Amino acid sequence: MQYAARMAPKCYRQGGLLRGTIVAKLWDMRLIPISLVALLATATTIAQEPTFRSSTRIVPVVTTVTDAQGRLVPGLEQGEFTILDNGKPQEITFFQNEVQPFTVVVMMDYSASMTANLDRLEAAAEQFILRMLPADKGQVGSFSDKIQFSGTFTNDRDDLIFALKDLQFGNPTRLYDAINESIAMLRGVEGRKVVLSFTDGDDTASRVGMGTVLDRARDEETMIYAIGLESEYFNGQRQVRTRPDRGLRRLADETGGGYFELKKSDELGPTFSRVAQELHSQYTLGFTPAVLDGKEHKLVVRMKEPGMNARARRTYIASPERLTSTQ
Repeated sequence: MQYAARMAPKCYRQGGLLRGTIVAKLWDMRLIPISLVALLATATTIAQEPTFRSSTRIVPVVTTVTDAQGRLVPGLEQGEFTILDNGKPQEITFFQNEVQPFTVVVMMDYSASMTANLDRLEAAAEQFILRMLPADKGQVGSFSDKIQFSGTFTNDRDDLIFALKDLQFGNPTRLYDAINESIAMLRGVEGRKVVLSFTDGDDTASRVGMGTVLDRARDEETMIYAIGLESEYFNGQRQVRTRPDRGLRRLADETGGGYFELKKSDELGPTFSRVAQELHSQYTLGFTPAVLDGKEHKLVVRMKEPGMNARARRTYIASPERLTSTQ
């Protein structure tokens, strides 16, 4: 297959219903019979009445597709995907391959171990923000012994970049508390909800654990992207080498996000940029479950073409209130 021949969509699809309006120009109302006036009025009223469409209730499955070399694959059609619900193939009743907006919290580790790399981290986060499209919204935040947020969700990239300057560093590392609070900030947001988290070490001081955060991410249907960096710093006595918390990969895998582990700080910029590219290259699949038993179901998305890999959330709760309406 020639991936290069496929073109990714470049703009957002605008929602809404376009209605036509018939305008009758009456040159002399006195010459038109009353019955004809009534007929014209009725026709105009009918033309102006809203059109109601029946909606379908689906399980939405946001999916990222890569080839054997890890490159993103745009331009695929519905027939190239298969969804399994508890191992059973499902009919795909909704398919979308246009770019869709997202709302994101970019949450970064500003603990003492990151002191030597904060400038590069800030520059990398700026690269992500610059790649946000006009319909995307975000906040930036940091964590150490405290958790900070920039304030409100905005699509103003200048405001977000300026907010990076106000983030403060400290010690220790409340990684899972920060992700948990980021998910809470996204509650009630429509569309794709994303937490992009960065750290260079283990969680050392959170009040909640990885399992609690994973349950909340599933419950709130929030994608977790995580970037981990191996780094070295002086702790006051000796040089210490850090490694990213092992739980981050599972958070990303289970929620359909992505996990990137880096060994050099100069990889930060390209990796933050890659996440932005992924979020603008995803597919949304949907199916209507045959059974709504209120239980957790296993989800798998498979590709029909060998060499392609699909990444999507791995579970959903089969209950009516968890389904999404679509036109």
